[in-house]
Amino acid sequence: MVKIGLRVLTRPVPDQLPTIYRTLGENYNERVLPSIIHETLKAVVAQYNASQLITQREAVSREIRKILTERAANFNMALDDVSITSLTFGKEFTAAIEAKQVAAQEAERAKFVVEKAEQDKKSAIIRAQGEAKSAQLIGQAIANNPAFITLRRIEASREIAHTIANSGNKVFLNSDDLLLNLHQLVSDTTLAKK
Repeated sequence: MVKIGLRVLTRPVPDQLPTIYRTLGENYNERVLPSIIHETLKAVVAQYNASQLITQREAVSREIRKILTERAANFNMALDDVSITSLTFGKEFTAAIEAKQVAAQEAERAKFVVEKAEQDKKSAIIRAQGEAKSAQLIGQAIANNPAFITLRRIEASREIAHTIANSGNKVFLNSDDLLLNLHQLVSDTTLAKK
C-alpha cells in the first residue's frame, strides 16, 4: 500500500467563472478536485513499482501534473502547481525492504568470510612452502657442513641461558640436559675434523 500526499494549487479560468458557477456551484473545488485527483493518482501510480516511485519521483510528479492539467481544463480550472509532498509505504513493504537489506548485508558478510578463508588458505600454502624450503636448506647445510648442527646447539644454548638468566626464579638444572656442554661439542668437532 502506498500513501501519497499531493499539493495542488488551482484557480478558475477567469473567462469561465460564470460557466463554473452555473454548472458546478460555488464549491467547485470540493466537487471536482478530489475525484479527478484520486483518479489521476491511481492511474499514474499503477504504472510504477514501489522502487520506481522513490527513484523517479520527479517523473511521477510531472505525469500527475500533466494529466491533472488536462482533466482540470475540462472543468474550466487552471493548475498553478502540483507536487508530491509525501510518499510512504505500508508496513509489509517497509519490512520487505528491511529484510532485503539484511539479506544483502548477510551476503556481503558471507562473501567477506569466503574471501578471508581464501586468503588464509593462500597464506598457509605460502607458509608451508617457506617451511619446506627452509627444511630443505637446513638439510643441505647439515649435509655440506656438519658444524651447522654445532652452531644450532650454540644458538639454543644461548636462548636457554638468556631465559634462565632473566627469570626471577632460582633454577638448578643439569647442564648436560640443557645443551650447555659446549666444551664437549668443541672437542667432538675437533675430533671429527682429524
